[in-house]
Amino acid sequence: MSLLFFAIEVIIATYFKDSFIRPVLGDYLVVILLYCIVRTITKWGVLKAAIGVLLLAYTIEFLQLMNILNVLGIKRNLITDILLGSSFDWKDMLAYTLGVGTVLVLEKTKRNF
Repeated sequence: MSLLFFAIEVIIATYFKDSFIRPVLGDYLVVILLYCIVRTITKWGVLKAAIGVLLLAYTIEFLQLMNILNVLGIKRNLITDILLGSSFDWKDMLAYTLGVGTVLVLEKTKRNF
């Protein structure tokens, strides 16, 4: 599943330069991708992994708000933009929250079957 989400993220980053799919849908899907990776490489439970991923996403977003690259004297480049993003946006916070919420709903649904 991680590979599927990774492939989708690469397609979005490569081919979409719009104001919704890349910034909003991409952020929504990236927390799902991170959740899948965390669950694959750790023994963390659903809730711990979901909260951990959400806190990581929030932290990165707030580091953007603080303009952390300038604070640390690091120049922006493709790698920093991919790993840390480029600017703070409340829509990103909503996208992360909805992505993790989707994960929790799907995990709960999966366990009830």
